[in-house]
Amino acid sequence: MRSELDTALDDVVARLTAPGGMLETIPFERYGQQLPMLKNAPPTLPALFEMFCAQHGDAEFLVDGEIRLTFAQTYAAARAVAGGLVGGHAVKKGDRIGIAARNSTNWIIAYMAVLMAGGCASLLNGWWSGEEMAAGIKLTGCTIVLADKQRAARISELDVDTQVVLFEHDCGWEQGLAALLAKGGDAETPLPSLTGDDLATILYTSGSTGLSKGAWSDHRAVTQAVFSYVAQTLTILTMLTERNEAPTMQPCSLVNVPLFHVTGEVPLFLQSFVIGRKLVLMPKWDAEEAMRLIEREKVTYFVGVPLMSFEIATHPNRDKYDLSSCTSFAAGGAPRPVEHVRRIKEALPHAFPLLGYGLTETNAAGCGNLNENYLAKPGSTGTATKPLIECGILDDDGKVLPPNRVGEVAFRSIVNFGGYWENPEATAAAIMPDGWFRTGDLGYLDEDEYLFIVDRKKDIIIRGGENISCIEVEEAIYAHPDVGEASVFGLPDEKFGEQVAAVYVAEEGRTLTPEALREYLLQHIAPFKVPVRLWEEKESLPRLGTEKVDKRALKARYLPVWEAEQKSNG
Repeated sequence: MRSELDTALDDVVARLTAPGGMLETIPFERYGQQLPMLKNAPPTLPALFEMFCAQHGDAEFLVDGEIRLTFAQTYAAARAVAGGLVGGHAVKKGDRIGIAARNSTNWIIAYMAVLMAGGCASLLNGWWSGEEMAAGIKLTGCTIVLADKQRAARISELDVDTQVVLFEHDCGWEQGLAALLAKGGDAETPLPSLTGDDLATILYTSGSTGLSKGAWSDHRAVTQAVFSYVAQTLTILTMLTERNEAPTMQPCSLVNVPLFHVTGEVPLFLQSFVIGRKLVLMPKWDAEEAMRLIEREKVTYFVGVPLMSFEIATHPNRDKYDLSSCTSFAAGGAPRPVEHVRRIKEALPHAFPLLGYGLTETNAAGCGNLNENYLAKPGSTGTATKPLIECGILDDDGKVLPPNRVGEVAFRSIVNFGGYWENPEATAAAIMPDGWFRTGDLGYLDEDEYLFIVDRKKDIIIRGGENISCIEVEEAIYAHPDVGEASVFGLPDEKFGEQVAAVYVAEEGRTLTPEALREYLLQHIAPFKVPVRLWEEKESLPRLGTEKVDKRALKARYLPVWEAEQKSNG
C-alpha cells in the first residue's frame, strides 16, 4: 500500500509534468523506444552553466578555505579558462581532456572550462597510483591532462603520451590556473557550438571486477540526469511550499565526496547550478571538521558514503556543534546498514536519513528513499525517480519479472551512458538492444515498486548450494553496537565450494573479539550464514575511488592466510 508521502509526491509530479508544467516531458527515440525527456532542460552543460550562473549571479556558490566565489565569478573564471584551452592549447570539440586532482574551486573551474571549450571531461580517479592513472589516460586517449602537482608527479614516473598542464589549489583561479592561460586565449576567444549529441564526459568504473572501463555520456544524458535530480528536489519543494514548510535559507551542501565520482559530479555539483546551492569544499574527510563547517556555513544537506553520516551521528563531540540547519543526511555509493538508519535518526532527530541508488552508467540517477518512507522501509533503496527513470528486474533472458521476484536490476532512461569507451563487447553485455542497462546487482521490486538490493550478482556466496547474501551478513554484523566497519566475502572451500568470511573494525575505543561477534551473529542469522572466519582489522578498511570497500583487495589479503590455515588443519 502506497504511503501518504508517496501519494502526495505522485500528485505533485502529475501536476508538474502536465503539458505546460515545469517538468513537462517530450518523447525522445532511443533504442527503438520512446523515452521521456524533460522539455525545459538545457541541451548542453555549457548552456546550463551560462543560464543558471546568470540567474543566481551574486549568490555565493563556492567556499574553499579562504576562497569564496559567487555564481557569476565562477562562470567568468571558467569562460576565461575555456578561451585559454581553445586559443592557447588548441582544444577541439570531442578532445578527451583528463582532470587529475583533488577537490577544489580550481577543479570545478577547470571542469566547466573543458566542457565550455567543447572538450570531453575525462575524470581520472585522483586516488589512483601512477600506473592506474597512465592506464586511464591511455584508455580514453587524453590529449591533455590537467593535474595538480601530486598527480602530475605520479604520471611523470611513467611513459604516457599526453601533455600534462599543472594547476594549483588553495589560491585564486588566476594564479592556480595560470598555466592554462599562459599560451593565449581569454574570455573573448570564440567557443564551439555544441548539441546534446556531442561527447561530454567519461567517468571510470570503480574497477572492482578488474580493469577500469570508461563510461562515456553525451551532453543530453548528463543534463537530463541533472534535471532528474532537480525534478526530485522541485517535487519535494513544491509539496513543502503547499504545506507552508518550505525552507527560507539558501541551500548549502558540503563537498566531502570526490568530484571525479558520479555522486559528487551530478547530484551534488551539477545540480547545485540549477537550485542555487552553495558548496563548501572539504579537501579531506574528518567528521569533526564536517560538523564545524555545518555549523559555520549553515549546511542544509549532507551526502556521503554511509559511514560518513554514521560517524557524525555517533561522534562523541556531536553535541558541541549546532547541526540544526542540516535536515537531510543522504548516503550513496554503498548500501547503508539498516541499523544505521535507526541510530542516525535517534542521534539527529531534527533530520532525516536519505538513501540514493544510481551508478556511473546511469549518471547517478536511479532510485531514492527519503524521510518517513526510508524509516518505514530502511532496507530499500526506494522507488525510481519520476518522470525519467524506469526500473525493472530482469531474468537471465532479459524478460521483466513480476514484483517480489529476484533478478538483475536494470534501468532504462535517457540519462543512461552511451557505452564503454572503445569496448563494444562490454557495452553489448551491459546494454540490451531495447535499452535496458544491466547493473550487475541482484534485487527485487515489492508491490509498492520499492527496490531492494539483494547483492552483487557476482558477489553471491554459494555455500553447499545455498546462496548467501553478503549484504545480509554485513547488516547483521553492523547491528552489533561495537562494529564500525565490516566487509563480507567468500573464500574457496573443498567441502562446500565456498565459505563465508568477514573482516571488521571495532568502533574507536571499543573492543570486540571474533568469538564474541560470532556468538552475537548466531543469535541473529542462520548458522550457515555466520562467517566461519572473522578477522579484526585495526585500521580503516581499504576503499576504491568510489569509497566502496575494496573487497577484492581484502580477499587477496586474506586468501593466503585462509589457505595456510586450511592446509595446517589437514
